[in-house]
Amino acid sequence: MEMDFEKQLSDLQKKVNKMEKGTKDQLSMVVFSGDLDKILAAMIIATGATAMDMKVKLFFTFWATAALRDPKKKVNGKDFMSKMFGMMLPKGRNKIKLSKMNMAGMGTSMIKGIMKKNKVASLDEMFATAGELGVDINICEMSMNLMGFKKEEMIDYPNMNICGVATFLADASESKVQLFI
Repeated sequence: MEMDFEKQLSDLQKKVNKMEKGTKDQLSMVVFSGDLDKILAAMIIATGATAMDMKVKLFFTFWATAALRDPKKKVNGKDFMSKMFGMMLPKGRNKIKLSKMNMAGMGTSMIKGIMKKNKVASLDEMFATAGELGVDINICEMSMNLMGFKKEEMIDYPNMNICGVATFLADASESKVQLFI
């Protein structure tokens, strides 16, 4: 009986060791929402994780992709539907609204004022910090295609790639932490 227990313990230890070798000290996060408060949360978590020496990979998809549009960039050659999405969706992170208590934009202005008063970094500052810390931003190619966004209209960010869900899944499969916002 004791031999069975020792063998089971040994087998279990081998499985745990194999699992530990397959994961990295890495955070993979799906950023799905295009709401200000949720993108703020994603960036706070991302920069916090890098401060804990974790590698961070953000996968921006669907509504969150609009936050990555650069309001200064103009893109030609879009079809009618792409132009419509472009007009209806916010152009850049400074145009996104709160998910709750937006109050026709007053809530968004109020939260930005409270953040400034309490010396909380702005979303622009958080993106700059994330870039300096090496946070990767991967943009879902399918979402960009569906919404008619082009690579040329996205922000300039040092660690940004356009990729598919398979890239996110590969990153997530080797990450200790996976989140969805």
